[in-house]
Amino acid sequence: MTTYKNQKAWKDVEKFLPSSYHYTKNYRPMEEHWNWKGNNVHLDTFRNSEAKAKIIMFHGVGTNGRQISMIAGGPLAQEGYETISIDMPTYGVTEVAPHTNISYDDWIQCGSDLIDVECAKDNRPIFLYGLSAGGMETYHVAARNKNVKGIIGMTFLDQRRKDVQMTTTNNWFLGTFGIPLTKLATGIGLSKFKMKMSIPSKMKALVNDPDCLKIMLKDRTSGGNKVSMKFMNTYMTYKPDIEPEDFTICPVLLTQPDADRWTPQRLSDPFLDQLTHVKVTKTTLRNGSHYPIEATALSDLHDAMLLFLKENI
Repeated sequence: MTTYKNQKAWKDVEKFLPSSYHYTKNYRPMEEHWNWKGNNVHLDTFRNSEAKAKIIMFHGVGTNGRQISMIAGGPLAQEGYETISIDMPTYGVTEVAPHTNISYDDWIQCGSDLIDVECAKDNRPIFLYGLSAGGMETYHVAARNKNVKGIIGMTFLDQRRKDVQMTTTNNWFLGTFGIPLTKLATGIGLSKFKMKMSIPSKMKALVNDPDCLKIMLKDRTSGGNKVSMKFMNTYMTYKPDIEPEDFTICPVLLTQPDADRWTPQRLSDPFLDQLTHVKVTKTTLRNGSHYPIEATALSDLHDAMLLFLKENI
């Protein structure tokens, strides 16, 4: 079973975080493995049977579970919450079953099934947190599972919107023809063909510090990961189980980094504005990169999440 114990990339990224966010011998997550449909799914966990709530955390298409546990899972655990950061199949150190071609729908089902696993253990409320594409994933998972008390996202990008496609992809050509090309590739038998996610997406804006960016882009478990044509097509065209205008499940918090060079808030606002049946709160993270490593942004993220949790438990 693969773990993060001998992986260097996350330790190199950790150096760019404030010292209080660094893992130590006495402060670090447990590494668990969960057999999901034959896939060996890795979880970074801070278990706490006395915690009033659990928070399941999702990464996006340029990060992994360890990178999320460092900036959110660990800090919330220190406040007494139980946190679970998952490596979605093909990312992090999760091992995908042989001959399996993962789709974005698989990600949603995996997240929903993890909620079921945690609900079977006890009846404590479950919240979801998602960074980058993980933000919209929290919505998609909640729309499928419904046993969610609240969702927190760094962005809420409806990839079906042309403005989102044109802004988050690398250039005009990919923004215009990306979906038809991935659909064509899937249709002619190239669904398993893999491409670095940094080719179609604006991965160069993942983090604002150039030295940290180099590390993440080289890391094949996060910013340097490859995904299949099937995953890209299903990600870009995914239709949620509940459209936003009909969503009544739980409140929503947006935590938008204000120095995000990849996904500005204007891309999330149209989706959030359709959530008329639930409370929506928006906050900004001062000086924050898309993957926030800045002390001010991380402090704002922590405070906003704590307040949201306390208000909704």
